[in-house]
Amino acid sequence: MKQQNDVLLKVDHLCQYFRLGRKDLKAVDDVSFEIKKGEAFGLVGESGCGKTTTGRSIIKLYNITSGNVYFKGERVGAGTRSYKDAIKAASEDADVRIDRLIEAGYADPDKAEEYKAKIEEIENQLAAIVEKNRQLIREAKANTKEVDRRYSASLIKALEEEYAPKLKEAEKDPKALKALKKEFKTRCRVAKKSQLITQIQMIFQDPIASLDPRMTVREIIAEGLIIKGITDKDYINEKVYEILEMVGLVREHADRYPHEFSGGQRQRIGIARAIIMQPEMLIADEPISALDVSIQAQVINLLNDLRDRLGLTILFIAHDLSVVKYFSDRIGVMYFGRMVELADSDELFRHPIHPYTRSLLSAIPLPDPVYEKQRERETYNPLQAHDYSVEQPTFREIAPGHMVLCNSEEFERYLAEYEGREYVKTEKSIPVAATPVAMPVAKQNRFRALERKLRIASIASTILGSAVISGIVALIVAILSM
Repeated sequence: MKQQNDVLLKVDHLCQYFRLGRKDLKAVDDVSFEIKKGEAFGLVGESGCGKTTTGRSIIKLYNITSGNVYFKGERVGAGTRSYKDAIKAASEDADVRIDRLIEAGYADPDKAEEYKAKIEEIENQLAAIVEKNRQLIREAKANTKEVDRRYSASLIKALEEEYAPKLKEAEKDPKALKALKKEFKTRCRVAKKSQLITQIQMIFQDPIASLDPRMTVREIIAEGLIIKGITDKDYINEKVYEILEMVGLVREHADRYPHEFSGGQRQRIGIARAIIMQPEMLIADEPISALDVSIQAQVINLLNDLRDRLGLTILFIAHDLSVVKYFSDRIGVMYFGRMVELADSDELFRHPIHPYTRSLLSAIPLPDPVYEKQRERETYNPLQAHDYSVEQPTFREIAPGHMVLCNSEEFERYLAEYEGREYVKTEKSIPVAATPVAMPVAKQNRFRALERKLRIASIASTILGSAVISGIVALIVAILSM
């Protein structure tokens, strides 16, 4: 699908913390990225790194701790904790400074008036900071309601412009005019209940856990339409049938229950439930992790078809880097709640910079016995690979569109590796432990060649429809290519 340059979703310094007693679990910590309209953005990382939490925070299933989420230029999510922390830090700092001035005033009574003026100045500064951050908190809380009001008003205005000429033409036919007015009134009622965030829908990881076992497929898929205020049963039924056929199911499935379907069919039902709302963006939270190999390929192809047909933008969350590379235009790598690297999919596989990204890529198995015997698994130990005792890391651009989490010394070293020159450590550089050596060019070429063969084997296995035959075909392709 042709990708546009318009930014559809912007995540700005997103933090999602969960309270554990007196401490906070930083599930997502200062994550920022943008997704362009029509793009498939892949989010990868190990289990527990915060991928799913990021998706759930974007769609407002969680109230974000701090940061902002913008969709179509509107702020649909805003955290207030950073503003509260700023008030708390300013108050504590002001208390310390005032206590010192009071002690100094007791020690030197002659300068009591001078110290009093300084205390008053500190209190005024504190009041200004508190008022500024409280105003930001009020704006953050009121912003989402205002966004929904503007969104529903824009929908109603568009409907008025659409129906004005139709109503004028139907004035000569009272029966047609009455039906048209009824239709216009119904659509306006639905538009008033519409929220901008509903333009983002989510496909959940576990297809059976995300479907209500007491509801039929018809009820599950139509639930979103009913919540929006649509009451026409004939329209709802036709829409359900249309979506079922679009995702590869049949009309007869509408009256069955989730337990009567296979895992792949349940995931198709979950996809149908999401796209019936006519969203502009989908968050696919590991939609293939619980499925067989052959079914995985079918679901991926279905998502690709829907992306082209409906013009969808997709945030694709997964573990399998090979699948993410095939499906995504850009890839973001997460580790321990933070984004450590972000680049185009081809660029990330050609030039992995961060040690964690290299570790993930080195773990990808290939159906080549010779390569597997020689493959060296790179391990990532953050305490050994980084030294952030002097300078904390920030997101920096190594190449156009290629961002890496690093400090100044690491940036110079990564840049030298990327440009193919030798890195010379200067005296001003921050001491950092050695990182794993980059994969040799010859091995990278062999890796890419075998990856193409693996893709051919996967396509063949999908056609044959058997995971066992998949391994046999892949092995034959690898042996013949030696």
